[in-house]
Amino acid sequence: MFEIVFLGTSASAPSIHRGLPAQVILAGEHRFLVDCGEGTQRQILRSGVGFKRLNRILLTHSHLDHILGLGGLISTFVHWESMDEIEIYGGKATLDRVQALLYGVVLDYDRIPIRLHLVDIQPGLLLDAKDFTVTAFPVTHRGSGNFGYIFQEKSRRPFLADKAAELGVPAGPERSQLVRGEAITLADGRMITPDMVLGEVIPGMKLVHIGDIGRLDNIHNYVADADALVIEATFLHGDADTARDFGHITAQQAATLALETGVKTLLLTHVSRRYRERDIIEEARRVFPNTYVARDLDHYTIRRDQPVVKQMAQAQEDET
Repeated sequence: MFEIVFLGTSASAPSIHRGLPAQVILAGEHRFLVDCGEGTQRQILRSGVGFKRLNRILLTHSHLDHILGLGGLISTFVHWESMDEIEIYGGKATLDRVQALLYGVVLDYDRIPIRLHLVDIQPGLLLDAKDFTVTAFPVTHRGSGNFGYIFQEKSRRPFLADKAAELGVPAGPERSQLVRGEAITLADGRMITPDMVLGEVIPGMKLVHIGDIGRLDNIHNYVADADALVIEATFLHGDADTARDFGHITAQQAATLALETGVKTLLLTHVSRRYRERDIIEEARRVFPNTYVARDLDHYTIRRDQPVVKQMAQAQEDET
């Protein structure tokens, strides 16, 4: 199961109801902050997520609306929170800007009580945890070093306890060995292989997060069959030319991507205050009905073979 809490859902500049881009993704005991627009630390507190274990920050690109909140957040971590180290992931251009912000304005090299790691990422695996992986992939936006992120739950085969009992496999370490894919030999000399007591493979869930993006034809393989796709919807189709000029996409284009790649649920963010939310929803749902436009502090739970569950939110159609 993955969860995503939207802290800020506006595009470029905040509005009355929307702050600048930031999300928290929860995966078991792990927590990831994706982007950190101005005002993020207050939204973390308002959301109830809190700062505990929020020590991995994934940045999609270098634009200020996605990183400017790092100054205040890292200052709070350094002075108030009991955290040993923080990892900030991003492309080189992004990290150059982050370093200038943090060490040129906020921090003193000689007086940092925590270890701060700026991780220059390349496309590929970033984290291999027990139950899931995090992978970075390149996206096209203005400038270089722009990335999206795939949170992929590992596939598993359920242990068939009834079948094991029928074969005489005792409860204990032997069953653990079989779950790990190791064959065992019983006291009577019979060999039991994992295939004899494990069910069919259950694919893991897939959550794809993309920040700003201006080209979609080169990311289909990364997005394919995602249980949930988070992506921008900065413009409506009537302004498609303007969207292209600024390296963005429209709600219709995001919905078409979801339809063409087998996405199950589409979560739109990076919403411009020039549009009404209901117009964005209508444009996207004409193409891909299972679309939501995220609001600040919305909390979505993503489970295998179940509809995405939305918490802490009013009905979308209530906002005009």
